[in-house]
Order: sequence, then structure tokens, then C-alpha cells
Amino acid sequence: MTELAHEIADTVRRCPGVADLSGGPFGTVATYLPGERVSGVALREDEVEISIVALPTRPLPEIADEVRAALAPLVGDRPVNVYIGGIR
Repeated sequence: MTELAHEIADTVRRCPGVADLSGGPFGTVATYLPGERVSGVALREDEVEISIVALPTRPLPEIADEVRAALAPLVGDRPVNVYIGGIR
């Protein structure tokens, strides 16, 4: 799970329209690993939650769809919920 959480975070950061990941409200969107926390990625058995800081270059639903598409090969059939944690 450690490598997958980091791979998801790296993949999301490379998506067009994504400035960075966000911890979400109160930093609750995160995967907790031994000795570290991957902020902006909540990796669960039944779903993946992503919180991003978006760039105002394109419609936000398009950015979210691209994030979902980029993560599909990594997460299998788990749904990916994308939240906009801010706009830069």
C-alpha cells in the first residue's frame, strides 16, 4: 500500500490542471503509513478519495475526469472520488 499511495499521488500531480494535492478539510484526506502520511490521497479497500488544488485553466469536471482516467490502471474497479480542495 505504501508504494501505491505514492504512485497515486505522483500520477495525480502530473495531471493537467492539477497544481498539487490538498489534505482537504482538517487534513482528513490522507493515507497514513508507518512514519508518514500521504496527504491528498485516501486509499481504502472499497474506494479512493483524492483532494486536489486545481488550476483555473479548464472546467473543474474535466480535470476531475482526467484524474479518474489516469488512476484507473492503478486502482482497478474501485471508484475514485475527486474533491477540489482549492484553486490556485
